[in-house]
Amino acid sequence: MANIIAVIWDCDMTLINGYMQDPIFEDYGIEAKPFWDEVNERVKQLSQNHIRVNRDTYYLNYFIECAHNGRLRGLSNKRLRGYGSKQKFYRGIPEIFEKTKKMFIDDKTYSEYGIQVEHYIVSTGFAEIVRGTELMKFVDGIWGCELIEAPDDEGNIVISEIVYTIDNTSKTRAIFEINKGIGKINGIDVNSSIPEENRRVHFENMIYIADGPSDIPAFSVVKKGGGATFAIYPKGDLKAMQQVEQMREDGRVDMYAEADYSEGTTAYMWITDKIQKMADRIREAEKSKILSSASSVPRHLI
Repeated sequence: MANIIAVIWDCDMTLINGYMQDPIFEDYGIEAKPFWDEVNERVKQLSQNHIRVNRDTYYLNYFIECAHNGRLRGLSNKRLRGYGSKQKFYRGIPEIFEKTKKMFIDDKTYSEYGIQVEHYIVSTGFAEIVRGTELMKFVDGIWGCELIEAPDDEGNIVISEIVYTIDNTSKTRAIFEINKGIGKINGIDVNSSIPEENRRVHFENMIYIADGPSDIPAFSVVKKGGGATFAIYPKGDLKAMQQVEQMREDGRVDMYAEADYSEGTTAYMWITDKIQKMADRIREAEKSKILSSASSVPRHLI
């Protein structure tokens, strides 16, 4: 039975009130806006020279450069993981992770059908930072950018090479990997041909939560498969609210709310209600299968 409900989260501005790199800048005394302006200027220059650049992940090259030229001296994977504990999560995080994972554990009317909730984070940021957060107690999988290390000129071990990236388009690949059970089932990869009914997490049992237009490809994949989509905007940010309202009008998202996941908020109630409805649908489908099977048993003729 593929009775897993997957809640798939973006990270920056969805779980975090800001960007996961903010504590790095604070620690090194770097102003965030000029730093990102420098990254964007590099991208602009390369584009003007007719070099195709991935705008979502080029920043990784600049972080590596700064780790080697001393501006981000000593920035290693271990140090990145340490910044996980400094993330500023929105209210209700990680509590909603813990509460939803426990929703059906003690209820035999659901657990007997294998119904359970899993949480995944799919981010264009540093996977190591996510691994350092308190969310890891409740997260079943992470897709993010991965780096390996090498010594700098002074012998410090620092980030040195990009080995895996996630951008706003390849987030859809991560969703298909969750769908097929990559990392959960040995011998399965994204190109494996698996009938939809045999996949580990059905699209209709997915909820994708993110903050803006850059996640439209992921929203589209989940909605097309029959899943649910939810957008978040920071409290009091009119421009961000208008963006997600436009996405709702365009049919990209089912619902949106202020970024507060505390009990009783719109975000909390919508997400938990959607999980409950998915669980109820799965349970009824499983009951129907059993009844259908029982009714087909041959009987003696009278």
